[in-house]
Amino acid sequence: MKHPFQLTILLSGLISLTSPVFAQRPAATIESVTHDAKKYAGFYNFYYEEKTGRILIELDRFNQEFLYFCSLPEGIGNGGAERGQASGVIAKFIKVGPKVFLLQPNYGQRSVHGDADEKKAVEDGFSQSILFGFSPVATEDDKVLIDATPLIVRDALHIGETIGSGAGNPGSAFSAAANAPGRAGAGAGGGYRLDESRSAVFIDNTKNFPKNTEFEALVTFTGGSSGGGFFRRGGSVAPDPTAVTVRIHQAFVQLPDSGYVPRKFDPRSGFNSFSYEDFSAPMSEPLVRRFIQRHRLIKKEPNAAVSEPVEPIVYYVDRGAPAIIKKALIEGGSWWNQAFEAAGFKNAFQVKELPAGADPMDIRYNMVNWLTRTGNPQRAFSYGSSYVDPRTGEIIKGVVTLGSDRHRQDYLIAEGLLQPYEDGRPVSKKMEEMALARIRQLSAHEIGHTLGLTHNFMASVKDRASVMDYPFPRFNLKADGTIDLSEAYATGIGGWDKRVIIWGYSDFPKATDEDAALDKIMKETLKEGYQYIPDIGGMTHPLSNQWDDGVNPIDQLNKLMTVRRHLLDNFSEKAIPKAAPMATLEEVLVPIYLLQRYQVEAAAKSLGGLYFTHAVKNDGELPTKMVDPAEQWRAFDALMNTITPDALALPDDLISKIPPRPTGYPSSVEIFERHTGPTFDPIAAAEAAANNTLSYLLNGERAARLIEYQSRDEHQPGLLAVLNKLIDNTWKTPLQPGYKGELQIVVDNLTLKHLFALAADTKNAENVRGEALLTLTDLSQWIGMQLPNADPRWKSALYFALTEIGEFNKTPEKFILPQATEMPPGAPIGMPDNEFEF
Repeated sequence: MKHPFQLTILLSGLISLTSPVFAQRPAATIESVTHDAKKYAGFYNFYYEEKTGRILIELDRFNQEFLYFCSLPEGIGNGGAERGQASGVIAKFIKVGPKVFLLQPNYGQRSVHGDADEKKAVEDGFSQSILFGFSPVATEDDKVLIDATPLIVRDALHIGETIGSGAGNPGSAFSAAANAPGRAGAGAGGGYRLDESRSAVFIDNTKNFPKNTEFEALVTFTGGSSGGGFFRRGGSVAPDPTAVTVRIHQAFVQLPDSGYVPRKFDPRSGFNSFSYEDFSAPMSEPLVRRFIQRHRLIKKEPNAAVSEPVEPIVYYVDRGAPAIIKKALIEGGSWWNQAFEAAGFKNAFQVKELPAGADPMDIRYNMVNWLTRTGNPQRAFSYGSSYVDPRTGEIIKGVVTLGSDRHRQDYLIAEGLLQPYEDGRPVSKKMEEMALARIRQLSAHEIGHTLGLTHNFMASVKDRASVMDYPFPRFNLKADGTIDLSEAYATGIGGWDKRVIIWGYSDFPKATDEDAALDKIMKETLKEGYQYIPDIGGMTHPLSNQWDDGVNPIDQLNKLMTVRRHLLDNFSEKAIPKAAPMATLEEVLVPIYLLQRYQVEAAAKSLGGLYFTHAVKNDGELPTKMVDPAEQWRAFDALMNTITPDALALPDDLISKIPPRPTGYPSSVEIFERHTGPTFDPIAAAEAAANNTLSYLLNGERAARLIEYQSRDEHQPGLLAVLNKLIDNTWKTPLQPGYKGELQIVVDNLTLKHLFALAADTKNAENVRGEALLTLTDLSQWIGMQLPNADPRWKSALYFALTEIGEFNKTPEKFILPQATEMPPGAPIGMPDNEFEF
């Protein structure tokens, strides 16, 4: 949702890529070479030879710039390159003697207002990049025919080295020379190499249109091992982990005309930016020029308060989406017209079904694609990306990709909340209504990315002010014990969304001072109480959170824990349909047991947190403010409440209803890990939930802030006080008997692991490591005093901890921290948009 990433295609300089070329001059004519090939007429005419699998491009325009894009329609998964990853540059074909090159000019450094000599000096001061080289296979008058197959069938996104390495974001969008023909896959990490014998042009998605030419290749990487890190619970990301096949897409796109007027970037605006260095700028102005990314939208009547546009922004929904989904996508996407109306436009934003015969790959159509896929349906990611002109920031085409079955995750959550399957009674429509409400919001969210917008995770605290937030379903526990889902997701565009579109898309009358007009709009936005804070990392701003709800994150966590306890105490087979295996009760249990997972992160940000704004000089906004100490301790108490035995325990009656998985229902990432083999393991489930809380509580950066803030304000909690109180709430709390006592031991051991991590990780500040070591030393001494009088069960836990601390103290840098069980993945309900949301 993982803006995410978001995945707007930022068009920047790339590593040069050359291929072997040969200097012989072809004597053949184009007709003689292509007479058995199928011609595809369009932006760049090309031919496809079915017998050889070659793509031959007919070049009749040299030195003419176009947009060169590359994207990944299919992802590697499990930490590898993600679906939707993309990038692009301006490029052109040039002819140098008998050779043809695909050249990328340098647009990162420019002289916008300089004279011809100054422009030439800047051009000569920075290198260009030859991305690929070709030897012509035929010539005819001014036309040249090249074999583009090596360009198309390659690792153009440089993803081979990430397979099995856990690196899902491989820097440059285009391959380094290691992946040029003749060196296929050289340097790929994890033992994987591009296998040309198992790679080819994918002609189904290789097409031509008047303004764009599209190529796609099926690319296979081989190597690795069947048991490597590429495996995960429930299987690997490929049927055969030694052969990983994906599709890589490349496109040549016609540049737009010069009628677009760039708009300045403002860090408070909520827009994506693009920038370049302007060496013609006077020394009194910044060298770097920054602008926003947006569609072109112009009023027919420039001086009218409300006007129809010269050309509306129209998005088309995939005809292949199921009818009920298609309707929801159109409804949700159409919400944006409310924002454009607020910006002074009439009918400026429209969402329609794609006309029969139109192709979604045609650059003239902004698309909302519904991608059918297999595998784990709940992991169907979504993202919004844009084709952007790197000269100006103009969005040429918006592309939304929504994974099919995305709605099933919300349906699953609703099943757990409502437990609707009662014998003899019709199944409630409320699950479907909740799922479709989420699809509407999702459509609006991803389209928002393709309008140029980033996430605003502050929106949830101001009456759901933006669809660009990640929404958590809102539900309430009624007096009769049932759950009210009537407000699960907001309807319509938010107040922040209107303000951001007014700022970014308003078309001002001629002679208007645009900078002054934009500043006025921004002042009005701030006066209305809207703030823009994306999730910038570091778990810092208490009110900027993904997948949270409510005005105060601490209050919301306490509320969720109350509702969660009620749901778990009453959880039963009514959560699964008739004839479903009882083992599948676990799939519905998972999101309910982990209902607090994202609100834990939100509440933790108050501890050692910092309120901040993207303030600019003299705008009246407060740049930073520490969190009140009392609020921080309140957050600590709320977090501790999530890892008590009472919070982590499941009713014995419920545990006894979940048998091992039957034939035909194998284990998967959708259920909890186990220490007990095939049987359901409630203690391992508790371990995963508690580890989530402790990982946020004992984050190294948070720990450093706690120390820093107390050094500047003695009333701040400080790290040592937090660690001491944590030990009091875990190790020093008397052990309960039975099942709940075992849950205590799990939490105690997890606390120890995270203290080890704080002390041993050299990335942590030394003062953090020192205070963690002191805490471990004090704990070790305390444990030693408890051993003589402890009962056998408690003594074994104490002895184990003392042994672990001893091993750690010998060589902290070599100590291998035992891994806790992992929670089942929350995405897409909780994937940080690598955006992707997306």
